[in-house]
Amino acid sequence: MVGEAWSWIRETILAGGLIATLITVLVLMTGSWPPMVVIESNSMQHDANGEVGSIDAGDLVLVMSDERKNIITFAEATEEGGVYEGYETHGMPGDVIIYLKNGGTDTPVIHRALLEVVANESGGWDALGTTLRNVSTITWTFDILCSYHGGEYNLKIEDWNPVHAGYLTKGDNNDCMIDQPAANSQSQGPGLSATNSDGSVGPVETVKQEWVVGIAGAEIPWVGAIKLGLSNNSDSVPGSSWTKLVITAFVLLAIPAIWERFANRVMETSPEALQAQREEEE
Repeated sequence: MVGEAWSWIRETILAGGLIATLITVLVLMTGSWPPMVVIESNSMQHDANGEVGSIDAGDLVLVMSDERKNIITFAEATEEGGVYEGYETHGMPGDVIIYLKNGGTDTPVIHRALLEVVANESGGWDALGTTLRNVSTITWTFDILCSYHGGEYNLKIEDWNPVHAGYLTKGDNNDCMIDQPAANSQSQGPGLSATNSDGSVGPVETVKQEWVVGIAGAEIPWVGAIKLGLSNNSDSVPGSSWTKLVITAFVLLAIPAIWERFANRVMETSPEALQAQREEEE
């Protein structure tokens, strides 16, 4: 009885040690805490059934510190002849960032950085990845198709005043609605709202650098769906993700059993085992 109890304690300590080691490695690798987040909405989803490579509800995503990596926007990644031309993450050009809306306490948003606006020394605005320099307002067309009244057009912002330096953001699955309402000049949608520090509710502003929690790194598909299921927040998880999660769990549980049988078979047919068997028969 004591032996069984000690064996159980030892296994528990070992499992806890492995989990602690894994978390420590992830923190050191990402430079963030927590080192990963569970995706709770389908605002970044590219396919109704979900797909590996894009960010779906129920995925786990590593959060890379913005001190470890520069944020590359959609505009910079699509700038012809630019340094970052052709750069893609999670199925589209540019980085996906995790940010606090207006620096408040609302649930962080994980959306793609479309454009970075910085202050020009002469008093205007520079839009990185574009030809816009020292302008009073931002007018720019992105290579993103939008559906409108049965036709299509490219996403455009017009006479947008950023108010302060930072990032313009958008969910890949939010049609052509930009998070910042002031930039939605083509009636793409209302944009996002945020609870401010004084408790009032207002429009999401240009994302300041200090509001950025991190950059979306590698994804671990489907695993986070367990958390959403336990919290009754699983409606946005693609149906196929549950099937894939069950299959993955079955495979992971089967691997140790299969390995054990294989190892036993190898041991039984080893020269030492055969020699021992012959000695017993004699």
